[in-house]
Amino acid sequence: MAGTVPMAAPRAHRSAASPATTESSAVKWVLVAAAGLVLFWLIALPLIVVLTEALKRGWDVFLAALTDPDAASALRLTLLVAVITVPLNTLFGVMAAWAVTKFRFRGKGFLITLIDLPFAVSPVIGGLIFVLVFGSNGWFGSWLSAHDIKIVFALPGIVLATLFVTFPFVARELIPLMEDQGTQEEEAAITLGAHGWQIFWRVTLPNIKWGLLYGIILCNARAMGEFGAVSVVSGHIRGETNTLPLHVEILYNEYQFSASFAVASLLLLLALVTMIVKSWLTRKNAH
Repeated sequence: MAGTVPMAAPRAHRSAASPATTESSAVKWVLVAAAGLVLFWLIALPLIVVLTEALKRGWDVFLAALTDPDAASALRLTLLVAVITVPLNTLFGVMAAWAVTKFRFRGKGFLITLIDLPFAVSPVIGGLIFVLVFGSNGWFGSWLSAHDIKIVFALPGIVLATLFVTFPFVARELIPLMEDQGTQEEEAAITLGAHGWQIFWRVTLPNIKWGLLYGIILCNARAMGEFGAVSVVSGHIRGETNTLPLHVEILYNEYQFSASFAVASLLLLLALVTMIVKSWLTRKNAH
């Protein structure tokens, strides 16, 4: 019929996936399998071994290792060090991130480099620094001895070493977050008459609270699990300066394998609780 537009023939249904889709799917599963194997051998299998060895000789031996006075002392010291270092590093991290992201000043790049320094320096070197400064033969050793002040091989040295290795975590979580947010909201608050603390509590803190919590969790996990720096400054005094990681090492070196794995499982439990809290906060933040 004149004026009738012929209809286009329907396209044949493609039953087979395109080569690109097939290739992408294959690459995806290869990558997933490779990542799974690596995680199994490096993380899952060692954790299984720790739990198996901890319980191999029964619950009585397991509980006896955890309730041993030296283990209890190591647990108390580990928690005490975390309770001291985490709030101090939280305060430092917030101040450092605020200074770096909200102000312009000479030496900003140098300050950022100092914040990142513990990531580049071996924890053992960090502990040795405090021995050279505060030890009996260190720079301030004579003055400290004259005033009966003990830092190395005592709680203050352990706290200082832990502070050194953990202070970047909060700052490094906050700096990128605060840089992305800019200063517009704070400037608007200033124009409305708000002062410094009001701006921080009502404007800045609500915007950074999740990043701050992530940094605190990571800082706490590192503080409880730190070995290298604490090993140098602690002196390995049983019942006094041994943290949980050091206690695990001593038990293992004394061939008390079941006890060492039992205490290691306690550290594992603390780490799992930390990661569960972090995952819960991540999901809550996503919603």
